[in-house]
Amino acid sequence: MKDILKACRKILSLLLLCLSGLSIAQEKGKEVLVLEIRAEIDPRMSRYVELALAEASSREADAVIVDMDTYGGAVDDADKIRTMLLEYEKPVFVYINKNAASAGALISIACDSIYMEAGSNIGAATVVTGDGKAAPDKYQSYMRSMMRSTAEANGRDPSLAEQMVDENLRFDTLIKKGKVLTLTTSEALEKGFCEGQVDGLEDVLLRTGFKEASVFRYKLDWDDRIIAFFLNPFISSILVLIIIGGIYYELQTPGIGFPLAASVIAAVLYFTPYYLNGLAANWEILLFFIGLVLLGLEVFVIPGFGIAGISGLVLCSASLVLVMLNNNDFDFSFVDSGRVLTALLVLCSGLFGGALLLFFGGMSLANSPFMRKVSLQSTQASGEGFTSNQLSSAMIGKRGIAETGLRPSGKVSIEGEFYDAYSRGEYIEKGTQIEVIEMGSNSLKVKSV
Repeated sequence: MKDILKACRKILSLLLLCLSGLSIAQEKGKEVLVLEIRAEIDPRMSRYVELALAEASSREADAVIVDMDTYGGAVDDADKIRTMLLEYEKPVFVYINKNAASAGALISIACDSIYMEAGSNIGAATVVTGDGKAAPDKYQSYMRSMMRSTAEANGRDPSLAEQMVDENLRFDTLIKKGKVLTLTTSEALEKGFCEGQVDGLEDVLLRTGFKEASVFRYKLDWDDRIIAFFLNPFISSILVLIIIGGIYYELQTPGIGFPLAASVIAAVLYFTPYYLNGLAANWEILLFFIGLVLLGLEVFVIPGFGIAGISGLVLCSASLVLVMLNNNDFDFSFVDSGRVLTALLVLCSGLFGGALLLFFGGMSLANSPFMRKVSLQSTQASGEGFTSNQLSSAMIGKRGIAETGLRPSGKVSIEGEFYDAYSRGEYIEKGTQIEVIEMGSNSLKVKSV
């Protein structure tokens, strides 16, 4: 009997060993893609996540891990990332390495499992304006609903998620009065909001069953890095400055071509990244070019500066702002107020910088070595014998004929020579005899005889 039991144990051990080996072999054939959210949540980050998930799908990765350390960012971009993670077919795990605040908390809750390093935090998802104050309740209500529905989708306590947004909700003793909920690693474990405390990314792979899987860390290609670079609000403000400055200089000195070329290139670099990121709609870009046409008509066709010019400026400015905002045909209900403020600051920075460039740059350009080479720098003073008067004073008193009607200026002939002339204000008919009564710099003042 004992021999039979020993034999059974050996067989069982061999089976377990085979299964273990098979499991390790299967793990070695798997791949996990790691994407990093370690900066502000903005259009650059949402594009990065979109490209990373597309890469994971093309590589047929078995799972995705989000390496998270962020203080948050724009709500609309966080909503995009949340939706992409919820709809992704393969498992998505988040590894919170210190911070998952505000928009970062929403993104974390959208993942299938949450793993937190010791000393990390998740929560504080109140929507704030550009000056750090709480946004109006309609924004908070939308954020609460997103947090609640996302938590429900992944089997987490929706009331805890909601309390991370609204300081007036107190369903739990963890929350102090007047404070929104922020959970530490141990508190998240206690409340079932976190699957485990980990010590690094390798520990996450171990806990999720991908210890032997190959890891691919996603990085943007060079062209996508360039697009992300131009999505930076600071770079956008510089491009706005070049667009405005180029248009102004071209209008001041038509025919040069270089200012207009710089303006066109800056406009392409400004609009293209936002268009590729899904922020710039076709009609928003069209507004800009309609504005340019109106400005051109005002300068070259319509005299003065009126409705066409003002309309052109308004359309160009509106286009530059709208392409930065994820509005739905002028519906700004779910656009973060901080994003609106950023867009306006970008435009104002560009306009202010353009004004400074035109003021100081104009003087610098006039005194630059290039301009000294291509422009006349010497003066022709009258003390040196130079004069702009091409007519002799001996012309006063001479008589001639009005070759054209003077209304009050026109042409006269004196002693067989033609001259530009003007009357004292009265109309002088063609063929009338005239007399020179005063000398101008390049024309004669005459009266009828």
